[in-house]
Amino acid sequence: MAAATNCSLRAKRLLLEPRFEGYKLSLEPLACYRLGLADAVAEVKLRDDQYTLDHMRAFGMYNYLHLDSWSQDNVYYVDQSGRVMNLSVTLDTALQKPREVFRLPADLTACDNRLCASIYFPSSTWVTLSDGTGRLYLIKTGKRGDSASEKWEIVFNEELGSPFIVAHSVSFVKSGTHSVAVLLLRVEKDELDTKGSGFHVTLEWVTIAEMSKEGDHQYEICRKRVLQGKSVPHYAAIEPSGDGLMILSYKPFKSIQQEEEKLVENDDAKTANEKKDPLYYWQQTEDDVTITIHVPQDITKDDIKVHFSPENIRVTLKDQPPLMEGKLHSSVDHESCTWIIKENKSLEISLIKKNEGLRWPELIIGDTNGELIMDTEMSECLMHLTSEEMNPNPEKENPPCNAQELEECDAFLEDSATLCRFDGDTLQVTHVINLGSNQYLFSAVVDPREMPCFCLRHDVDALLWQPHPDQPENMWEHIATFNALGYVQASKQDKKFMACAPDYSYSALCECLRRVFIYRQPAPLSTVLYNRKEGRQVGQVAKQLVATLEANDPILGFQATNERLFVLTAKTLFLIKVNTGN
Repeated sequence: MAAATNCSLRAKRLLLEPRFEGYKLSLEPLACYRLGLADAVAEVKLRDDQYTLDHMRAFGMYNYLHLDSWSQDNVYYVDQSGRVMNLSVTLDTALQKPREVFRLPADLTACDNRLCASIYFPSSTWVTLSDGTGRLYLIKTGKRGDSASEKWEIVFNEELGSPFIVAHSVSFVKSGTHSVAVLLLRVEKDELDTKGSGFHVTLEWVTIAEMSKEGDHQYEICRKRVLQGKSVPHYAAIEPSGDGLMILSYKPFKSIQQEEEKLVENDDAKTANEKKDPLYYWQQTEDDVTITIHVPQDITKDDIKVHFSPENIRVTLKDQPPLMEGKLHSSVDHESCTWIIKENKSLEISLIKKNEGLRWPELIIGDTNGELIMDTEMSECLMHLTSEEMNPNPEKENPPCNAQELEECDAFLEDSATLCRFDGDTLQVTHVINLGSNQYLFSAVVDPREMPCFCLRHDVDALLWQPHPDQPENMWEHIATFNALGYVQASKQDKKFMACAPDYSYSALCECLRRVFIYRQPAPLSTVLYNRKEGRQVGQVAKQLVATLEANDPILGFQATNERLFVLTAKTLFLIKVNTGN
């Protein structure tokens, strides 16, 4: 079995703005339209036996509003009558009431342990739908958005066991046969887990293919694959060709077959999985990296060998195997790198970065034996990026900031997550990335023909990454940067959903109730503006806008298009006009 390839995410320096000065609060009015719903959204609240963090992430924070990326400004939701309702926007000032496009055959309220109904759009003419009771529907719709040709027709439906939600689906043709691959997510009771939460997460990868029997064409399940993990994935998507699967999660996923093989191994494997103390600690500034390694008392300077090269490092003690060895995340000036032995018998190594200003998410690519120490002084340099005060005084020496909310922005509840690519045939991991401190923020569909993008926090910024499974040398491409969004979102303790425009023109987040924050990309000014402190002309300004919805119900859905934001509550659908179309 071939070992997985350790990869890293390479940010494009041209898409980074190290001199970004922060968002300026704009008081320009936002056009906001509201539509009352004839029947309330089919919200399913968590039951008493759904008490874990995974239940909350998978079902409690579920986005009930579904955006059809194949037909911009088309959104869907399921109401309490089991109807799939659609709102198609062509003119904001002449909005039509949401229309029914499909009705679920079964009575949803008859199932006591049901989950929320879920929808995904694998192509412009196909829909995968779960009613939340454990039944999967494959529906042929015709061209959506065209009322003359749109007609939802069930071509496949089958009971697939315990309730699930549809996490992702793709439509593809191989050897002349049309297939739809669907990823189903469940949180199930684990009787063998006596020390953890008592639950595990399963991802069932179901492939439905068109079969020809006696001249009759029908769709049937041709393959099932199951992966299991101990945490709900932040991101899980099937490749457009159906040949692979990518999962970004806090805890690893493995195929059920692999788990069964592992059970027959010696119990000594348990000790190998226990968390060990880090072999080294490291911290960084914009210019350098400092590594600290504790060495035994009997080790002298002559016993230590440190080898530097522009992209690699190797540290050995006496004749032992290397203590640390591998490819660095980025290049260093190896002739300027140094090492010394401190009085407390620790080895301190200093690396000088070649690319100044670039923050490293990991020291050695794929190495998990070290621990990053966050810079406690970082927040003092970042407080100017955002403010909770509606009208901050720009002339104040210290800009207003709620320090109580921001002081722990760099502390994450979880250890570092990993991004893995699984082969579709063997379900073995072929590529893996240790994300380190790159916190997952949200996912978005930029091009519906490609895999969904995912957005990660890199230092203070938020970087959008587009997977390219057909390009092994550039499998994850940095396509956009939302300046300071990584830091800004950390101050919003009540945030529920995040999104961005497919053209990257803005990013947005909403709180659980009422408030929506919009962050536009820097744009040229029509007037001359000077920075008072530095006396230089400012060419571009990034604006922050705040919208407050006239609703007391919690926000249940949130979607962004190039021109509009859609916000769903139990009884109302709001449209916020963010950009004006050309």
